[in-house]
Amino acid sequence: MEKGFRALVLDRSADGVIRAAITTLNEEDLPAGSVSVDVEYSTLNYKDGMILKGLGRLVRDYPHVPGIDFAGRVSASHDPRFVEGDAVVLTGWGIGERHWGGYAARARAPGGWLVRLPEGLSTHRAMAFGTAGFTAMLAADAIEDAGIQPVDGEVLVTGAGGGVGGIAIAALAARGYSVTAVTGRAKTLSGRLKGLGARAVIDRAALAAGSSRPLDKARWAACVDAVGGPLLAAALSQMKEGGVAAACGLAASGDVCASLLPFLLRGVRLQGVNSVYQPLAVRERIWHRIAGEAPLDAIEAITETVPLSRVPALADAILAGRVAGRSVVDVRA
Repeated sequence: MEKGFRALVLDRSADGVIRAAITTLNEEDLPAGSVSVDVEYSTLNYKDGMILKGLGRLVRDYPHVPGIDFAGRVSASHDPRFVEGDAVVLTGWGIGERHWGGYAARARAPGGWLVRLPEGLSTHRAMAFGTAGFTAMLAADAIEDAGIQPVDGEVLVTGAGGGVGGIAIAALAARGYSVTAVTGRAKTLSGRLKGLGARAVIDRAALAAGSSRPLDKARWAACVDAVGGPLLAAALSQMKEGGVAAACGLAASGDVCASLLPFLLRGVRLQGVNSVYQPLAVRERIWHRIAGEAPLDAIEAITETVPLSRVPALADAILAGRVAGRSVVDVRA
């Protein structure tokens, strides 16, 4: 095992400015954990952009290696479940926030956080899904587990231009659901989203206009909400009788000014989806569903792979809303 390895490291100056630099770290720099991994790929998501800019106080201790997920191969293990060479994936558990993350060529973490990749799922394809895809599949599962079937009607997906929304569209369409996508860039992204499987694409302003109504026209059998705030409130007001909204994002706001009427008069159910602390059995089941059922080719078609050096600039573009689809980081490049 080579001693030194490349990493993108964040540090905070005395005046509070966050700076990112690619440097060389050593094995002894890594946090505690029973398994060491030679990282091949990570992803770049909206939360990563916030961390790189020091927004939201998601990171408290510096220096810090960001990157909220990674996939690679085990290089050393004190956990009997893993041996050298095993392909593994890690999402959640606070990596890239409280625990050093994937923007380094080597990582160390507790073995209980890692999932061995199913047969046929490469490390690159695993990160084409990444945290966003894992979350989207959890949301799709929540809708199915609540008993909503394709024959029950249209499923709404908000934040369709982002990773969670885009993958949710593809996953639901592949399972036979008719999906309407919501995005603030309906004109520019309509073709891409329909290519992922959306039947229709509408602008978020048109949906949010209904957020002030306690009950609106019943339209949606289910909803995957990756935005929160007024969009979730509007979606709830338009749910059908017994509809299910799987909420998995707070990009707009954690405050939802929704009436009780959809819940009292239509029996609407609101299902929270938290991808951070899911039990190992759930994680393994979801990753096997991704490997066996997810439209892998469709997701790779909207995936851009970038070297580690491009992460800071691309993070700016993501925060500015100029990036659609998936961004995979090749930490070795």
